Amino acid sequence: MSTQVAPLMMVDEFDFSVLLERSLAESQLERGDIVTGTIISVDHHGLIVDVAWKHDGIVSRQDIERMGMTLTDFHVNDEIDVTIVRLDDMEGNLVLSASQARQNEDWKLAEKLQETDDPWGGEVSAANKGGLIVPFGNLRGFVPASHVVDLPRGMSEDDRLKYLENFVGKEISIKVIEVNRKRRRLVFSQRNAERETRNARKEVLLSELKEGDVREGVVSGLCDFGAFVDLGGADGLIHISELAWHRVRHPNEVVNVGDKVKIYILHLDDNGKRIGLSLKRLQPNPWSVVNELYHIGQLVEGTISRVEPFGAFVSLKPGIEALLHISQISDDKNVDPRRMLYEGQQLLTRVISIESDKQRLGLSLKEVADGEKEQWQETQVPAAPTAEAAVEVSSEISSEVPVEVAATVE
Repeated sequence: MSTQVAPLMMVDEFDFSVLLERSLAESQLERGDIVTGTIISVDHHGLIVDVAWKHDGIVSRQDIERMGMTLTDFHVNDEIDVTIVRLDDMEGNLVLSASQARQNEDWKLAEKLQETDDPWGGEVSAANKGGLIVPFGNLRGFVPASHVVDLPRGMSEDDRLKYLENFVGKEISIKVIEVNRKRRRLVFSQRNAERETRNARKEVLLSELKEGDVREGVVSGLCDFGAFVDLGGADGLIHISELAWHRVRHPNEVVNVGDKVKIYILHLDDNGKRIGLSLKRLQPNPWSVVNELYHIGQLVEGTISRVEPFGAFVSLKPGIEALLHISQISDDKNVDPRRMLYEGQQLLTRVISIESDKQRLGLSLKEVADGEKEQWQETQVPAAPTAEAAVEVSSEISSEVPVEVAATVE
């Protein structure tokens, strides 16, 4: 009896191992998987393929035609790569796609590019409000708007779409930042690719630039402390103090993003890879002609550009900023210029000091005679100050304020 039991046990064990292997194969099959199957039938509906699962799979005729092929190109017992589209189409069928499987090589290439972090060049085929569409072999990749180079911030959706549509038909350098076969997501970044390219161009540009050179560039950004200029591969900074010879409160008073400008290479920092630029160095220095335009005792008309506790800065032609010290505004030592004067106010003052080598010019309001003020005021077109300034000025004018100061403020 023992000789009869052993063969039965071997058969049972063999059958169990086969069933277990098939069960594991079935449990591991998921939507999006690419597997190799065997064609067991070809008819006018499509292909029936054995992929070692509990059901045979169906590849539709439309899927075959999507590859530019016909059913006559396939034969029984041929091996074919297919993608699992659906495990169950509600009728118990396993739905497969040969066209999606043909994209396998593209997915492999995308994964390799992501792994090596190498850039790749592709032509933009379409744009939407979210970003750019770039074909990648038989795949469609996406560049999110946040990864598009130099996309201006704060744009409306319509303006952003118009900006992105300018890329359609153009080839751009991009890097793969996400590959997800199962979700069929392929995401690119132009910004990441350009960063590497710009760094390389910057190295070359720094080796070519010399202090004192004059170059052309495009204003690429503004901030409180200056303006950034794209020199064609690298950005340099024009510090706010180098935008103009007169005082500038914000760079947008002088330049705007997109402006083409000629700039002066002020300094280069090879270690920090920084490029210092100047706009004002290419303009005539008004202080070089100050002695020709002004002399001590001269009456001058100017506009207040800024008011401080110690006095006010007055803009004079041609771009000179002079100082009206608090001691030259009133004899009252406790007076606050910020409550008497306001930005944009026109004043008649007298020049009391000139130091062109130190770029200083002193003015006085007290040294202007009443008759001179009256004669000057007759030539002025009344200009009402802002409501806030008017309240502050009127509240401060009293019998304690010298007559000449009150007359000028009014």
